[in-house]
Amino acid sequence: MSEAAQKQMNPTASRPVRCIVKLGGAAITNKGELESIDEESLRSSCAQLRQAMSHSGAAEKVLGMDWSRRIGDPAEPVVDAESFSEMGGLGLDTNFVVVHGAGSFGHFQASRSGVHKGGLHSTLVKAGFVATRISVTSLNQEIVRALAKEGIPSVGMSPFACGWSTKQRNLVSANASQIIQSLHAGFVPVLHGDAVLDESLDCTILSGDVIIRHLAQLLSPKYVVFLTDVHGVYDRPPTDPNAVLLKEIEVDDNGSWSIVKPALQKGVEISVAAHDTTGGMETKILEAAAIARLGVDVYITKVGTEHSLRALKGDTSWEGWLGTVIRSSK
Repeated sequence: MSEAAQKQMNPTASRPVRCIVKLGGAAITNKGELESIDEESLRSSCAQLRQAMSHSGAAEKVLGMDWSRRIGDPAEPVVDAESFSEMGGLGLDTNFVVVHGAGSFGHFQASRSGVHKGGLHSTLVKAGFVATRISVTSLNQEIVRALAKEGIPSVGMSPFACGWSTKQRNLVSANASQIIQSLHAGFVPVLHGDAVLDESLDCTILSGDVIIRHLAQLLSPKYVVFLTDVHGVYDRPPTDPNAVLLKEIEVDDNGSWSIVKPALQKGVEISVAAHDTTGGMETKILEAAAIARLGVDVYITKVGTEHSLRALKGDTSWEGWLGTVIRSSK
C-alpha cells in the first residue's frame, strides 16, 4: 500500500463504489493534434456511462445539466426547471468515479518544459507547470460538460487543488475526503492527470493511472474499466499486423503477471510514445496489475463499442467480448 494510502483514513461509505472508469487520453482526444478532443468518442463514452448507471437500463429522456453559455452561442441555455422539479430522482446509480488522461492536452506543455523531471527553480519549468495545468483543467471542464449534457451530475476535481503531492514521484499526500463527500452527496467525481508538487523534485506529473490505483485501494470498487483507443492489451504494438489481443492476465501476490488467454510462444513487447510523460501502456499494465492484486477486476477495452458498454456494466462474461481482463490469480 502506498504511503499516501496509509495516511488516508478508511472511509465508511454508505454504498460501495461500483466502478472507477479511466477515459484514456488517446481515446477521447486526437493525440496527433494539439488540444483537440475526439468529440464522437467523448460523446459515446458519456452516453454509455449514463446507460450503465441507469436503473431501468432503457433509453430515457435526458435532462442536461450544462446551463452555461459559451462565447458565440446565439441564445441563452435551455433550463428545463419544471421537468427537474417534477422528478423524484435521477434514476441513476451515481456511485462511479471518472478519471481521465490528458491525451493531446498537457503532455506537450509538460514535455517541452520538463515539468515531469522537476526543478521549479527553472523559469521554464515554472512556466510549464502553469501551462500544463491550464491545459489539463480545460480538458477536465469539457469532459464534465459532456457528462452533464447526458444528465450525469458530475463535478470536476483537480489533484493539485485537492492537495495531492508526491515524493520522488510516489504519492505521499492524497486527501480524498472531498471525493468521498461528493460520492455520498450523489455526485460523480471527475479527476485527471495533473501537474503536482513533489517534496524531492519540486514538481512532477501525476498520471491518471496512478490516481486510479490509489482510489481503488481507498474505495474498493467492484471493478475498474480502462477505455482506450484499442481493444485491450496486445502482445506487441497493436499496429503490428501480427499483434495478438491478450484476453486474460492473472497477477500473483508478488506483482508478477502471466498471460492466461491466449497461450503465446513469444514474449510481450511494450512500447512507450516519446511524448508521453506518464509511461504509456507499460504504466497502465503495472497500475492495472496493482489494482488486480487488491482483488478488483480490471477491464481494458475500446471506447465507444458494445464491448465498452458491457465493461461499464461489469458484464464481460459474453463469449464475444473483446478486451483484456486483468485479475488476481487467487
